[in-house]
Amino acid sequence: MEFFRIGFLPIRAVDILDIGAVTYIFYQLFRLMKGTRGATMLVGLLIIILISIIAPWLGMSGLSLLIAQVQTVWVIVFVILFQPELRRILIHIGQSRVVRLFYKGGELPILNEIVDAVKTLSDRGYGALIVLVREVGVGAIIETGVKINARVSSALLASIFTPRTPLHDGAVVIQEGMIAAAKCLLPISENPAINPSMGMRHRAAIGLSEESDAVIVVVSEETSAVSIAVGGKLVKIKDLEELRNKLSKLLTEA
Repeated sequence: MEFFRIGFLPIRAVDILDIGAVTYIFYQLFRLMKGTRGATMLVGLLIIILISIIAPWLGMSGLSLLIAQVQTVWVIVFVILFQPELRRILIHIGQSRVVRLFYKGGELPILNEIVDAVKTLSDRGYGALIVLVREVGVGAIIETGVKINARVSSALLASIFTPRTPLHDGAVVIQEGMIAAAKCLLPISENPAINPSMGMRHRAAIGLSEESDAVIVVVSEETSAVSIAVGGKLVKIKDLEELRNKLSKLLTEA
């Protein structure tokens, strides 16, 4: 069915759906890659694709020939360059609401590991700051720390926050189901309404939650109390069951 024409070019319903689908895909790619080196590479790739489309129209035979020669290896180059980003995208798809409608696995796979780690840290009286990234990227925060890119496990988290170890000072950032970095610096909240007696660890958690939609779990070194910072507010957690329920709700609604 033809809706309208642009010059001699007919525009059909399927064309509008096609353009909408492509636009949505590229938007999601940019959103997922925001704050990573993949975002810059994706822009470069789009420029090359645009040149490959325009060059034949302009009669630039030399450039067209050059691009045609490398087209056969584009897929391989794409997979190699964007391997970390592709993994993030696949994990994001697997954790999306649509997939969870068909897969009733319940909790996110990392939830038990995080809760177990928090229990261990609280029992030992070790302070901790765990950032759980949702929709808004925190690439700048990750860059301040030490890159890890490891699977989330309670043992690893407990080890990282053990006092006098190289990575214990700062925050751990968990992104797309992986420990992205440790020893990260978080922005300190300057909200005058915050209790002056509140420690720097809790102020840092609130600070990041004011600037992003991340969920930050805090374990107090002084009292072993557990809190969650989200949306600029700090909520004290009564027990592990409440922690599990709140994290499950916050992470699955993203």
